[in-house]
Amino acid sequence: MTNLGSPNKSISDAVDVRSELDLRIGAAFTRYQTMRLQKVFPEVLSKSLISYGSCQFPTLGFVVERYKDIQNFIPEQFWKIKVHHKIENIDVEFAWQRIRLFDEICCRVLYERCQENPTAFVLKVTKKPKSKWRPVPLDTIELEKAASRKLGINAKETMKIAEKLYSQGFISYPRTETNIFPKELNLSNLVQLHLEDNNWGDFAQRVLNNGPSPRQGKKSDQAHPPIHPTKYTHGLQDKERKVYEYVVRHFLACLSQDAEGEETIVNIEINGEKFLANGLRIIALNYLEVYPYDKWSNKQIHDYNQGQSFMPTGLEMIDGHTSAPNLLTEADLISLMDKHGIGTDATHAEHIETIKSRLYVGLENNKYFVPGELGIGLVEGYDNMGFEMSKPHLRAELEADLKKICEGTKAPSLVLREQIAKYKEVFIKTTEQVEKLDQSLGKYLRIQPVALQNNGQHQSMAIKNIRKCPACKKSTLVLKQKTNSPGFYVTCNGFPACRNTYWLPPSVIDAKVTDNVCSQCPGGIQLIQFQFSPRSMQPHYPDTYDGCINGCDSLLCEILQVDISTSRTSPSNTQSNNKNIITTNQNRGNAHTNINLRVANHFQTNTNTQPLNNDQVCCQCGDGAKLLTVTRETPNKGRQFYGCSKPISTPDRCNFFLWADGQFSGSTHTQLNNRTNNQNNNRHMNNSYRAKTQNNSGHGQRKCGLCKQAGHTRRNCPQS
Repeated sequence: MTNLGSPNKSISDAVDVRSELDLRIGAAFTRYQTMRLQKVFPEVLSKSLISYGSCQFPTLGFVVERYKDIQNFIPEQFWKIKVHHKIENIDVEFAWQRIRLFDEICCRVLYERCQENPTAFVLKVTKKPKSKWRPVPLDTIELEKAASRKLGINAKETMKIAEKLYSQGFISYPRTETNIFPKELNLSNLVQLHLEDNNWGDFAQRVLNNGPSPRQGKKSDQAHPPIHPTKYTHGLQDKERKVYEYVVRHFLACLSQDAEGEETIVNIEINGEKFLANGLRIIALNYLEVYPYDKWSNKQIHDYNQGQSFMPTGLEMIDGHTSAPNLLTEADLISLMDKHGIGTDATHAEHIETIKSRLYVGLENNKYFVPGELGIGLVEGYDNMGFEMSKPHLRAELEADLKKICEGTKAPSLVLREQIAKYKEVFIKTTEQVEKLDQSLGKYLRIQPVALQNNGQHQSMAIKNIRKCPACKKSTLVLKQKTNSPGFYVTCNGFPACRNTYWLPPSVIDAKVTDNVCSQCPGGIQLIQFQFSPRSMQPHYPDTYDGCINGCDSLLCEILQVDISTSRTSPSNTQSNNKNIITTNQNRGNAHTNINLRVANHFQTNTNTQPLNNDQVCCQCGDGAKLLTVTRETPNKGRQFYGCSKPISTPDRCNFFLWADGQFSGSTHTQLNNRTNNQNNNRHMNNSYRAKTQNNSGHGQRKCGLCKQAGHTRRNCPQS
């Protein structure tokens, strides 16, 4: 009581922020995925709670990741040489210094060389002291791990027992991150409590005689000391006795001395190949006398001398296979959670128990964690959305912010604001792509998911204006995702009065309107963050790119076949059916000149400057285009294309690009001056499409079967 001080408001604020964020995040995701998945899989999940927690889910992610590592593991065969030297009952095995080879022929050559002259020569004999360190004072995480590994008691039950022992006064408070004994704690008095015990009383007396000498750790929560016994008892039974005995033995062990021994290392050579063996002679067990949970035993070895030679009793070449890692045990899982900052020492057991009770994971042989169908389906579903919700990064960032609040270096309100915004963005994207979660769960549950109509709630949350619609000049253009199929489009929110719509190509796998505006276009045009199919936009754009489709970036507009500076349809509800034909203003500035200059070094000029067909290919400068070849290490290496004939350093060099084979790669479009005699001559076209002359005489325009408007089909309808 003499050391009491004022409450630490920073720590209190961190607790409040943690509680609020855990409630907000958990409630939002749990409610959404539970209500949806109960409807999508009514046969198996109609009464299930599909919970989400920012600690719970990464914990599940560790189990799934290890399981997939094992499933995807491909064993690889290896070969190695082994030497034995047996005299009487002592058989010394010498390990190959190369360890192993993955080439059988190479290994056999070296093995046969050893067989030619198998005499072993002792190159060096090294003898040195060897110690096995005693444990540091006990904290909660180590208690949970040790109980799981050495006592066969799971973490949740261990903490329940420890709390009961604490309430009875037998041990100190069991929820602590500290592994340093405070100076004011009288360790000798605590040791004296155990002098009369039949099992460890003699050892306790030796600790007193030598003086308690704890091996201190490096952690302190400045709140509670390490876990230690506070009162002696011998009347406990079963698991309570096991936990209490472990706490006592650990306490006495950490106050004792390290185990001492002498290690002998022998290096030998057989016809150029080197091998080594080691032996161990234990001099003093010390802490191991009271701590049976650690093992350290003698390893006998012959008495070798440098320069000695001998004939091995065994020389063999053996093969083996690399093996996959083991499934996670509870102790392994706690270690990963602690390493990545998931939860606290007081909540690890709770998170593990939650994913078990939700049937996200199960136990194999009552020891190893394996993901359940529901668990692996959830993780894979979110992974397919491009999120890392099953990875520890999001929660680790939150824990780091909470620590800054405790240290007084970051305001609680700022942490709340930033974390809510971060998880809100993930939540919105989740609702937009939730069908991927349905599909993943359906695969593992082996059930066809029930198709649900989009209620539009998530869309209204995600909608941001891009610019005023150029067609009706009243409403605004917004970015939307197709409801029943993958894909995105830009449309007027004045529908149905205005049906102006721009379709984004399939290479756009995700898109969102950012808060940033284009620096080139007047009127505050919002930039769009595009997520493209991997490498589909190379060499011009990265897979993730913030761009403007208002016409200032002519190359991007050509690739996407979109230019929202002009209307695609008129206010009279007539939509063009030539959506593959694009119009580009050549006088607009291009923001990607520097990008093209950087990648230009990967191309080389071809001496043949003629096109591969009879068309004269001209660049945007109006000059004849130059035929080049891709030399960069990409899937398109060796492929020919047309580019501007002006030197790269020329400021007015255009960004013209056209594959010479006329095929569309999903990454580039350009304009062609088509010599063929048709009505679409001199239009700008993409490489994979040549507009055909339409003969509309005597025939009405085809109408959509959904909205009954001309210019598109049901499959491409903005309302589908």
